[in-house]
Amino acid sequence: MPNPFHLAFPVHDLTEARRFYGGLMGCGEGRSSESWIDFDLMGHQIVAHLDEKAQARGRIDNPVDGHDVPVPHFGVVLDWDDWHLLADRLKAAGVSFVIEPYIRFKGQVGEQATMFFLDPSGNALEFKSFRDMGQLFATE
Repeated sequence: MPNPFHLAFPVHDLTEARRFYGGLMGCGEGRSSESWIDFDLMGHQIVAHLDEKAQARGRIDNPVDGHDVPVPHFGVVLDWDDWHLLADRLKAAGVSFVIEPYIRFKGQVGEQATMFFLDPSGNALEFKSFRDMGQLFATE
């Protein structure tokens, strides 16, 4: 595995963050305090920091393959089968998708499975997978 990344992001409610990231997403919990929680997102350290004054900000969208992709967003590139298992789990849990799970750039360089959804604080997440992981940074 490559070096894990670290990402800190604001949430308006740590209990909801714990339920979403720990429960629904299955992220192990690391250290925490009254104002933040470390989560293990598939080997990467993400930290939900409490911002009780957080206001929902307007979303910025960027058109990609006929969809409005929310910016900023974060997530993990998964193995093909793991991506499908996660998509099925999220659908079964009734998650509302910003962009439903689908295959992007079908038949082109960089063909990938992708999906976008929001956490309870409105942070956008994208999980994707490449049938050929060698295409992750392909340009042609």
